[in-house]
Amino acid sequence: MIGFQFEYNNAGKPSKSIFDRLLDIFKELLIHTSGDVSESLSWLNEIDKQYKITNEEYGMADFIQELIDKGYIESNTKRGPLGFNPTSKMETQLRRHALDDIFDQVKRSKSGQHNTKITGQGDESTSEIKPYEFGDKLDNIAMTETIKNAHINHGIEQFSISQDDIAVYEKYEQSQTSTVLMIDISHSMILYGEDRITPAKKVAMALSELIITKYPKDTLDIIVFGDDAWSIEIKDLPYLQVGPYHTNTVAGVELALDILKRRKNPNKQIMMITDGKPTCIKKGKKYYKNSMGLDRTIFTRTMSLAVKCKKLNIPITTFMIARDPYLVQFVDKFTAANGGKAFYSSLQGLGEFIFMDYKDSKRKRK
Repeated sequence: MIGFQFEYNNAGKPSKSIFDRLLDIFKELLIHTSGDVSESLSWLNEIDKQYKITNEEYGMADFIQELIDKGYIESNTKRGPLGFNPTSKMETQLRRHALDDIFDQVKRSKSGQHNTKITGQGDESTSEIKPYEFGDKLDNIAMTETIKNAHINHGIEQFSISQDDIAVYEKYEQSQTSTVLMIDISHSMILYGEDRITPAKKVAMALSELIITKYPKDTLDIIVFGDDAWSIEIKDLPYLQVGPYHTNTVAGVELALDILKRRKNPNKQIMMITDGKPTCIKKGKKYYKNSMGLDRTIFTRTMSLAVKCKKLNIPITTFMIARDPYLVQFVDKFTAANGGKAFYSSLQGLGEFIFMDYKDSKRKRK
């Protein structure tokens, strides 16, 4: 079930225009419907009937026309006279929308679930403050804290600032990173009435936008895996759908390694979003599948790849969207073999986990 919140100003009126309010909801619906404009507009029309977003001066027809005029959707004659496709401009907006959502999650979170950050002199400022040490750059002074220290140490009448009063912001050193994000698109990602694929692709869109805008020297490759594994482009993320597949983790990791071999960055990593154990491998041209329990043959092949990645200094971070004991046991063994990390996340916390883990992986002691 999708939930919506509407912001109001002090006068009790909506703080956004009708178009902007509809656009925010429309973006969310596009992600849930895998880019189906007609279905999204149909849902939006039902939401409008319930929440009375439009009025006599501005209706749904006006909203659709404005979407066209502003270049968010374009006509697709293959879908009939009323068929539309999202444009590249809309695809960019969807990535930014996903990134904004995850920023909000991080701001609201007080869970303290993430690894301790190692800090030093780098090029990304943080909110953490420390006393000045010889060698720290003076262009990074925390002025409010420094003045407060001087006031406490010397008083107002004989106000002065000494070296002992100076406080500076911590900085993180950033390194170029090549990341492969693996997304499980096996059938279990939509089983039991729980939509797990939408949060997964929203996280992928947000991570893509973060790298494009803030870390342009980094690389992000996205692959999906079911019975097989294949690469997809960033622009394809809104349209990602689950298939009638088993979970071939081996194929996904093998493809990730092939991609990372071609990357020149010294820092390489794999992030994997999944909700289950591996149930499929390929033997020659045939598939070997077993969904019952943890198959020894499949398990052994998967562990061998985890060890291989460790020898290549490529950590695998697994984000498991499930907490079944036997699944946790598998991920623990997989993580131990690789020397990577594992997070057991709810769907609501997935974005925060991955966003913060990526940021953490960018930080190291100088």
